[in-house]
Amino acid sequence: MLNKLYTPVFVATTFCLLLFSSCNEKQVVKEERKNYELTDSLLPLVKVTDVVMGPQTDAITLTGKVAFNDDNVAKLYPMVSGNVSGITVMLGDYVHAGQALAIVRSSEIAGYNNDLVSAETNLRIAQINLEKTKDMYKSGLASMPDSLNAAMTYQQAKASLLRTNQVLKINGGGTKGDYVVKAPISGFIVEKNVNNNMTLRTDNGNSMFTISDLKNVWVWANVYESNIDRVHVGDNVSVETISYSGKVFTGKVDKMMNVLDPANKVMKVRIVLPNDAYTLKPEMFTSITVTNNLQKQAITIPSSALIFDHSQYFVIVYKSKKELTITPVEIINTVGQNTYIAKGLNPGQKVIGLQALQVYGQLNN
Repeated sequence: MLNKLYTPVFVATTFCLLLFSSCNEKQVVKEERKNYELTDSLLPLVKVTDVVMGPQTDAITLTGKVAFNDDNVAKLYPMVSGNVSGITVMLGDYVHAGQALAIVRSSEIAGYNNDLVSAETNLRIAQINLEKTKDMYKSGLASMPDSLNAAMTYQQAKASLLRTNQVLKINGGGTKGDYVVKAPISGFIVEKNVNNNMTLRTDNGNSMFTISDLKNVWVWANVYESNIDRVHVGDNVSVETISYSGKVFTGKVDKMMNVLDPANKVMKVRIVLPNDAYTLKPEMFTSITVTNNLQKQAITIPSSALIFDHSQYFVIVYKSKKELTITPVEIINTVGQNTYIAKGLNPGQKVIGLQALQVYGQLNN
């Protein structure tokens, strides 16, 4: 009877004690949990950065390729017909101005040599005749018109010899029926379309050699119609190639062609780059980033401060080592190392600039 009487009381008491004990345990757990705090050793690594107002820039990435600088290229075409021999250079060789590249044995050059011999002979005869006529004029054996005609014949012979020498010089200056092909500028042989024992004709449209100094090169970028308004002459440009990963070549937009290529519907944009080390080679494919100032201000943070999670961008706002807040932001765009913010931050605030994702994970835990 007593057992039946005290059993409900005992059960109730036990339940209350267990409930009280459970509440105390939760209270202890809640009290023992602490907010995340940056340690002194980690603080220099996260690079706390000021949120500032800065000039906003726009960037667009284009494709393109390296090409010769046409202003520093010499294409050598055959001046006469004949047979090629004595080629001394190969594709890619460096040559100096005036260096002989090949010899063309030509009947045309032989004819120029005959003209030279005839002109030299005529000049000697005219000179002798002029001297004799002057002596005869002084002796009264020749008239004034005779003396003037002799002087005129001498001047004509002299002019004829000068013209013949100039023609021969233009055609290589050879005196044995040979046309000597010489490099007009110093540079690299970038095209070679002749071989020994090859027969040349003057109506051949191909050049024999193409020489370029390659000390500066052109990069032609392709701009699609929808992006034309984002590219301007004078915009800063960064050029990267597959061959040199991580190496960036800088320059400016030098010229816009202002016409669309009918085949691929792109507008060509030219960038001139220095190439003293001959690093850039013609026909290399390139990735070109064009940036320009939009003439307006925007809130700016380092791109490394951004965290993307659950389809939303976040930053870690820093007030102190113990006061770190995950803050959602809306971005305008990202250009290189800078990101421009539309909403979520104000100038004067501070954000975690490096290791932001690591801190974000610790705060969420």
